[in-house]
Amino acid sequence: MVEVHELVKVFPTTEGEEKRAVDGLSFTVAPGEIYGLLGPNGAGKTTSLRMISGLLSPTSGYVRLNGFDVIARREQAKRCLGYLTASTGLYQRLTPREILRYFGELMDMSRDEVDRRIVELIDWLDMREFADLRCGGLSTGQRQRTNIARALMGDPPILIMDEPTLGLDVLTNRIVLDFIRAEAARGKAVIMSTHYLDEAETLCHRFGLIHEGRLVGEGGLAALQEKAGRRRLSEIFLKLCGHDEHVLRQPPGAEGTPSQGRGAA
Repeated sequence: MVEVHELVKVFPTTEGEEKRAVDGLSFTVAPGEIYGLLGPNGAGKTTSLRMISGLLSPTSGYVRLNGFDVIARREQAKRCLGYLTASTGLYQRLTPREILRYFGELMDMSRDEVDRRIVELIDWLDMREFADLRCGGLSTGQRQRTNIARALMGDPPILIMDEPTLGLDVLTNRIVLDFIRAEAARGKAVIMSTHYLDEAETLCHRFGLIHEGRLVGEGGLAALQEKAGRRRLSEIFLKLCGHDEHVLRQPPGAEGTPSQGRGAA
């Protein structure tokens, strides 16, 4: 269970003023649920995820992971969480198998537990062909599967997935999305942030649409469609942010241009 309550993060600026990157964010994610935290660049998503994970302290508000406050009970909260980002680094000279063993030992897992879990993850994520190659020579998709396995090594009940399919090929994309569905089906609470809204539509049970640090809409797809009067998630977001007319309006003199172009061809 993830509980986010009135989360605020204020940063100083070079001009001496303060910037509210996150402003009163509240939501919950239940076991077995995939929650899509969606918004444009600069909306406050990454800052929010870092506060939820305990990597960044909030200015005010709180986050609880399975009942543990991420600041007051940091170590207990971190043991509940697997955190994956598209930019997570790997030790270039180690193999995926060595990385998994290293993180398993950091989690105080027994040797037998580490061995069993490595076999499970390598089989599940189809990593056998590259499990013993150095990470410095892996493809983007292979590196991402290694990072997923690393995040899952301790079998945490809560997962944060920040742009998990960024830059992946079709095959690896499918493996990652199937993995997220499978983990939710096993009862894990999943927070997913992505710019691929079509993926989010098919994957997430509920959505939190964030703009300028605030939630502008929350709920399942049907509820958001009814609220915004739009069908596609991208159109819903633009409507709730008040930007749909601005974005969709044609520039002056553009009327008829597409059809004229086709006629000329």
